[in-house]
Amino acid sequence: MGPFDLFGVDEPEAVTTEVPLASAARVVRVDQPAPAARPVGLTVPAIGLAEPALVDLGIAGDGRLQAPEDFSRVGWYTGGVAPGDPGPAVLVGHVDSWRGPAVFFRIRELTPGAEVLVPREDGSTARFVVDAVEQYPKDGFPTERVYGPTADAQLRLITCGGSFDRAARSYRDNIVVYASLR
Repeated sequence: MGPFDLFGVDEPEAVTTEVPLASAARVVRVDQPAPAARPVGLTVPAIGLAEPALVDLGIAGDGRLQAPEDFSRVGWYTGGVAPGDPGPAVLVGHVDSWRGPAVFFRIRELTPGAEVLVPREDGSTARFVVDAVEQYPKDGFPTERVYGPTADAQLRLITCGGSFDRAARSYRDNIVVYASLR
C-alpha cells in the first residue's frame, strides 16, 4: 500500500501530449506525468502569515502524516499533489509549543473568503479562497473528506486544536482549513 492509498488519493494521472514531428505529417502521442510546480512558500494576509519556505513532509512510521520538526515552519506533504494541481494539496504546521504560539497559531481565525497564496517554484502563485474552517476530534478525523480525491485544485491547512491533553502531551483535535483555487 502506497502513501496515496493511506489517504484515498489516486496516483497522479498521466497527461497525453501531442507532439508534431518536423519530418512527418502524423502526430505522435507521448504519455507523461502531469507537470507540478513545487510550492515554495505560504502567505495568508488575513492572519499576517508569510512563510518564505516550506519543508517536505511524508508519512511517519506509524502511518500518520508527519508534522514539521521546527514549530516555526510549514510543511508540504510531498506524497500528494502540489498546490494548484487537481486534488487536495496538504500543508501542515504546529499551533504552538512550550515556548508559545507557532506558525499556524492563528489559522482558526480564518473565515470563508480569506485569501491564501502559495508561491510556486515555476514563478506562479496558486491563489486559494477559504471555504470553511472545521475542528475534528483526532479519534474521529474525517480522512476521506480531508485527503480524498477532488476534481478541482484544493488546499488543506492542518494543525492541532481543541483542549490540550497534558498526559498525552497532545491536543485532542485537529483544525482543518478547506480552500479552493480561484
